[in-house]
Amino acid sequence: MEALGLMAMKSPLFLSRASPSPTVEKSPLKLHIRATFPKRKGDASPKQPSAAVAVIGNAVTQSPVSPPQSSEPLLIPPLRKASPDDLQYPPGYLGAVPDRTAMGDGGDGTINAMGYLTNIISTKVYDVAMETPLQLAPKLSERWGVNVWLKREDLQPVFSFKLRGAYNMMAKLPREKLDRGVICSSAGNHAQGVALAAKKLNCNAVIVMPVTTPKIKWRSVEQLGATVVLVGDSYDEAQAYAKKQGENEGRTFIPPFDHPDVIMGQGTVGMEIVRQAKGPIHAIFIPVGGGGLIAGIAAYVKRVSPQVKIIGVEPSDANAMALSLHHGERVVLDQLGGFADGVAVKVVGEETFRLCTELVDGVVLVNRDAICASIKDMFEEKRNILEPAGALALAGAEAYCKYYGLKGKNVIAITSGANMNFDKLRVVTELANVGRRQEAVLATVMPEKPGSFKRFCELVGSMNITEFKYRCSSDKEAVVLYGVGVHTVWQLKEMQGRMEAENLKTYDFTRNDLVKDHLRYLMGGRPNLQNEVLCRFIFPEKPRALMKFLDVVSPRWNITLFHYRGQGETGANVLVAIQVPDSEMNEFKQRASDLGYDYQVVVNDDAFRLLMYFLPHPTPPFSSMTTT
Repeated sequence: MEALGLMAMKSPLFLSRASPSPTVEKSPLKLHIRATFPKRKGDASPKQPSAAVAVIGNAVTQSPVSPPQSSEPLLIPPLRKASPDDLQYPPGYLGAVPDRTAMGDGGDGTINAMGYLTNIISTKVYDVAMETPLQLAPKLSERWGVNVWLKREDLQPVFSFKLRGAYNMMAKLPREKLDRGVICSSAGNHAQGVALAAKKLNCNAVIVMPVTTPKIKWRSVEQLGATVVLVGDSYDEAQAYAKKQGENEGRTFIPPFDHPDVIMGQGTVGMEIVRQAKGPIHAIFIPVGGGGLIAGIAAYVKRVSPQVKIIGVEPSDANAMALSLHHGERVVLDQLGGFADGVAVKVVGEETFRLCTELVDGVVLVNRDAICASIKDMFEEKRNILEPAGALALAGAEAYCKYYGLKGKNVIAITSGANMNFDKLRVVTELANVGRRQEAVLATVMPEKPGSFKRFCELVGSMNITEFKYRCSSDKEAVVLYGVGVHTVWQLKEMQGRMEAENLKTYDFTRNDLVKDHLRYLMGGRPNLQNEVLCRFIFPEKPRALMKFLDVVSPRWNITLFHYRGQGETGANVLVAIQVPDSEMNEFKQRASDLGYDYQVVVNDDAFRLLMYFLPHPTPPFSSMTTT
């Protein structure tokens, strides 16, 4: 809770989507897709921090290092902006299928792809990386009705596939460039890959990381022999500094995904799969961030086994590749979900996008609950704990198989990483059963009279109650928020039917992130507060983050609710209510934007009205929520 200034420790964070995932439809003709471009809002521009922390050896010192000032665009080209909500479809549906009708047969693209194939075959990644096993998952195979194979990239020396691409690029550098050193920007797996590759090649490496990077991560990089420099509050700022510093010092910048040599290194995963697979492969499911892994695997597999489907998997709140493929051009996300931080990328690579447009079959989207369920599945299957991005492909494979009723086929999921932040395990355990649909979160309105609570429990019946919150609020009606263990859909519907037969109105909040993240802990409130505005903020995990927020809103406006929930190492998920008159709303939004924290204004949320204000008869659909 360092952001609150309460104690010197890191708190996990993720940016959860305020809107629930769309309803699953069994027919592809009934998709909930919103794919429109908003008006241009100007090019993204990075914030410039005033100082950095340089970490060398075991010394941590403040140094007056600022990201470079340059007229040359270092971060993001002037791409169109898009929101993750612009493109949403049911979990498991294969969407964002590239339009290849305009592509001719042969040409430079095909020749280039053949070049990728030959270079992947001759790579030197095995000087440092291992050929990871392709393992059958018997329990998942029995449950899904298909043969589930796991490509265990989480077993690499740095617990991630990233080592392959970094080493392949660095091994191709001439000795004089290696002697001048390399530099990269990363807050995670790429940093460890570059550090280990540099150690193997006897090369000096500088790893630039945001100052918000947890100590456990930068220390692990440091222990591999690299020099760690902490700069800026965000990855964009760290990247800008790394590129400019590389130019100044003559170091070679090692990008995390958008370089042919990096893509070729990742492509060795596909080469191994083709060699290891037993029987025909229906599809390979690959987590997508910047696109290096899926581009490399597709470049190899589609040339030697073109019938195999190459399917990307993205979080529904970090779907930059799906949006880019859907529109036929790269876009930059205006906001980003950070739970699966290993794939939280606002804009995909230029070269990776080109290859994916040519070779990938589409993208599956999954939500946070499904990712948590897959982390639990992997633990029960192999007694290994994947990071959220590492479990992403597994979640997508399950959703795809269920959506299309796939049976008896061979499907492969890349378990891409296991660098899990320990604090995030709390969130995983809370949401895993929800993602597996073994737990439902419900609210029931019942009369406030003697015997009603007992009757409610009788109607729940044999279902296991996992959570229960009740508070008397009036002399007429009360709202109960509770969780029940669910094994089949009909059991839940049957219980809801019993409630409705007794005139006990019951609502299903299982897919409402606002309830699961905040409102379940905050039941009770006052219904007559005027001009109350509900917002969700992401506080960066650094000292005085809260005071910076308070300096903006207080004492200008009255804060009526505040709930802080740490769920990841890069910040904290905060729900706050503030009394802002309509005449001052534009001023509030401008101040909130100038603050520099990601935020959303939540409007017309029926769950909030019921659980906080005890207004038990909201306008349907009950689970809807709009953000601005």
